[in-house]
Amino acid sequence: MKIAVLGAGMVGRTIALDLSARHDVTSFDLSPVNLHRLQERNKDIKTAIADLSAFSGYSDWLSPFELVVLAVPGFMGYRALEAVIECGKNVVDISFFPEDALQLDLLAKKRGVTAITDCGVAPGMSNFIIGRYNEMIEIDRFECYVGGLPKTRRKPFEYKAPFSPIDVIEEYTRPARLKENGHIVVRPALSERSYMDFGEIGTLEAFNTDGLRSLLFTMPHIPNLKEQTLRYPGHVELIIALQQGGFFDESPIDINGVSLRPIDFSSKILFREWKLGEEEEEFTIMRVIVEGMKGGKLERVEYNMLDRYDAATKTSSMSRTTGYTCTAAVELVAGGLFVEKGVFPPELVGKQETCFDFVLDYLKQRGVMWTKS
Repeated sequence: MKIAVLGAGMVGRTIALDLSARHDVTSFDLSPVNLHRLQERNKDIKTAIADLSAFSGYSDWLSPFELVVLAVPGFMGYRALEAVIECGKNVVDISFFPEDALQLDLLAKKRGVTAITDCGVAPGMSNFIIGRYNEMIEIDRFECYVGGLPKTRRKPFEYKAPFSPIDVIEEYTRPARLKENGHIVVRPALSERSYMDFGEIGTLEAFNTDGLRSLLFTMPHIPNLKEQTLRYPGHVELIIALQQGGFFDESPIDINGVSLRPIDFSSKILFREWKLGEEEEEFTIMRVIVEGMKGGKLERVEYNMLDRYDAATKTSSMSRTTGYTCTAAVELVAGGLFVEKGVFPPELVGKQETCFDFVLDYLKQRGVMWTKS
């Protein structure tokens, strides 16, 4: 199959490399450096320099392709997805934009397009799990805990970001929506902190972030939904200090006649502090808990995943866990296992047992191991 991958960043490269083993892949990106890094790994992958924010060009670029993967920054993700659907192309998306992708469902149906959105690790794999168990038990509670962390802890932040610091800051400042006793509630980001033990990794700190996304609307019957982010203990106190000190403010201030937004200054500094090295060891850790009634009895299911940087392929765990979930969904569409038309977050795909089992097995083949208890 001819597949276009829009975006050749860290995760986009992993996606292109995985798909190129079975498909004719072309990677689009504005950065020649990103495309060069990709071709250094596999010269068979075609590349094209393109401004992916020029949405009017999509119809020309994408006409030869049968399927598209979106791995663009979140701020442009919704319009990019809309443009791909307008072109009548099946698409799998990991851009994690703030807008509601389900608003494009009617357009996708009209164009005869299958669009699977939010198809990474979280959102993504967590959604596949709740989608499947929603078909099996009467779920009362769903919890997801997830974090990507450097193996080596370096003061002061003990954190490295596999994506843009401005996106991390957004995660730390946007109010978190949760579901409690059947009602959507809003909590401050970074709130309701607790310590959790993760075996060989040790103790991590969990706190609220706005990660439930589509689950708030596709699973309205589930009374309790929560997602929290994981960091090394102490990280949150530093972030709160920066936030309360005004470093994330968006209103410009004057510095010697220059108007500057503090958040822009802070993101530049934090980019230097948080930038994950191309071969820096890190890991992704995740726990998903589902509780509910089945046959009159309470059932509790827990899935755990710990994935580490792959030194052999020089692939980060965040790229592996996000990218391979995405490429598994691509194969669902390419292989005809999922053929429904419209916009589908992963929970609406994972409800099908064949799709859920396929994704888990696909990840297992690539060393991303989920254990169930």
